[in-house]
Amino acid sequence: MKKLYLIATFFVSWNLYGQGLPGLGAGTTPNNKPILHGKNWVAITGKPLAATAGAAIFQQGGNAVDAACAMIAATSTMWDVLSWGGETQALIYNPHTKKVIAINALGYAPTGATVEFYKSEGMDYPPQFGPLAATTPGTPGGIMTMLAEYGTLSLEQVLKPSMDLAKGYPMEAQTANAMEAQKARIKQWPYSKKIFLPHLGEEREAPEAGEIFVQEDLYQTLSKMVQAEKDALAAGKTRKEAIYAAYDRFYKGDIAKEIVRGTREQGGLFTESDLANWKVKIEEPLHVNYKGIDVYKLQEWTQGPALLQSLNILENFDLKSMGYNSANYIHTVYQAMSLAFADRDFYYGDPAYVDSPMEGLLSKAYAKDRAKLISEKNDPKIGPGDPYPYQNGTNPYLDILKKNQQEIAALNPEDFNQTLDPKFIQDFQSGTTSVETADAEGWVVSVTPSGGWTPAVVAGNTGVGLSQRMQSFVLDENLNPYNLPEPGKRPRVTLTPSLAMKDGKPFLAFAVQGGDSQDQNLLQLFLNVVEFGMDIQEATEAANFNSYQMQSSFGDHEIRPGAIVLREDTPSWISKELAGRGYKIELWNKTSGPLNAIWFDWKHGSFWGGSSDYGDDYGIAW
Repeated sequence: MKKLYLIATFFVSWNLYGQGLPGLGAGTTPNNKPILHGKNWVAITGKPLAATAGAAIFQQGGNAVDAACAMIAATSTMWDVLSWGGETQALIYNPHTKKVIAINALGYAPTGATVEFYKSEGMDYPPQFGPLAATTPGTPGGIMTMLAEYGTLSLEQVLKPSMDLAKGYPMEAQTANAMEAQKARIKQWPYSKKIFLPHLGEEREAPEAGEIFVQEDLYQTLSKMVQAEKDALAAGKTRKEAIYAAYDRFYKGDIAKEIVRGTREQGGLFTESDLANWKVKIEEPLHVNYKGIDVYKLQEWTQGPALLQSLNILENFDLKSMGYNSANYIHTVYQAMSLAFADRDFYYGDPAYVDSPMEGLLSKAYAKDRAKLISEKNDPKIGPGDPYPYQNGTNPYLDILKKNQQEIAALNPEDFNQTLDPKFIQDFQSGTTSVETADAEGWVVSVTPSGGWTPAVVAGNTGVGLSQRMQSFVLDENLNPYNLPEPGKRPRVTLTPSLAMKDGKPFLAFAVQGGDSQDQNLLQLFLNVVEFGMDIQEATEAANFNSYQMQSSFGDHEIRPGAIVLREDTPSWISKELAGRGYKIELWNKTSGPLNAIWFDWKHGSFWGGSSDYGDDYGIAW
């Protein structure tokens, strides 16, 4: 009897592992965190205090845009993965127009930031840290534009939680320890040292976990923005005009002057014109249809279209029959991502400056032909294709493309470095955060704000930590002729919120932190729901795998063809089969950044929120 029981248990366990837990029923799987069920609203982000900020805004009658703005502001005040000088990018569903809107609040390269300048400094890439890594601040403009155009509350109301945090909040261990670990670099920059190292000369110079962390300079900067709004309202301006008055004070007034002064003092390139001329862009997102679901991503100034390309390729395979995280499924998805990311690495860039071939890259015909390149073995020599014929065009960089392809083809697979050393992983998966909100009126917001993480250069006496996003440019056109720095140009970034629609209604809003791994993890979350029927919490906690067969967007922009990370509970026979297909395997406890998502239950008129059991990410629903 015992033997029969063990056989039955093995069969059920294997069936569930291979088929994605389809028959258990929603909510019955023992998730590590509960599903967030809400009727009126849901707010999920990377910090518990920031989720509380979103809840407070909802309780005041704000909509999902108001709450998202408050949550971005709060997370920007809490430092470890972003700050006020970083960048914000969002997808917003407007229930009145029935349209998905894209917000481009990424800063651009300042005056003097050219290929020639960085090469003259002896650099192979723009630096990871310091004033020369900084694009112009984008997050303040992103918050104020979203609020002015689509929110309902005042800037003062939305900034109040972050201003309270700036006056002093109990710092969590993750951020406090990051400041202590980076104190040698922080000491290079006087305004950063003043804020981040309040115990100079002591054994521990950074704050301790639980210590009340005060940012008086930042509080004064936020107060100036609120005062500009108040003055405009007193002068008879409308709510929207008053918010844009605060916008102008940040980018054209006394705040801008101090940002420029403090940045240039420390060796940066900013000019007052750089800040005054920068604008938030409200754009049309890109999208593809996958089995009746429209998936939206930001344009090719992000890596987002790589997820869309991957879906187009994978549509040519019966993924469900392969079984969730079977060796064949992992191999197929890995190869599809490799094909998509090879195109990302060569073709993506700022569409205001370059004409990337997105029509061809996102065509179903191109994807079908790329899918034919997937064989039984891992291909470490996957390179970019030529999408121009699929949009009736001629590739302007055909010589560079052929040279790129020839260099890849000439490589000896045994020479590929597949070692996942700690620095490479840190560079590859550099964190950000995510913000997901939705409300009963129908507004949906998905955001991945970032930039200005610890250690950040603080711009003078503003308390504003500057972005490090210049490092995502390349200086060699043979790597990517579309992503070379020049003043006013935005780098191609990893930041990539997601929003999916089905039958004309929101289906899924989802985002994750984790650098180049973001669209890998988001692709798998989407497939977990769509192909394997997981509920949203199961999908966020499920085992992912990570590929490193694409250029890192950080540091030295390295690549590790064939390297793969599997979760440590992956069955040994799956690991063995993948090793036989040419993969270098490592097993880790966690295999994604914190995934945050909202699934829309139209049958019952409610929200289902999911937040993975990794990191500090947290959600509240009502």
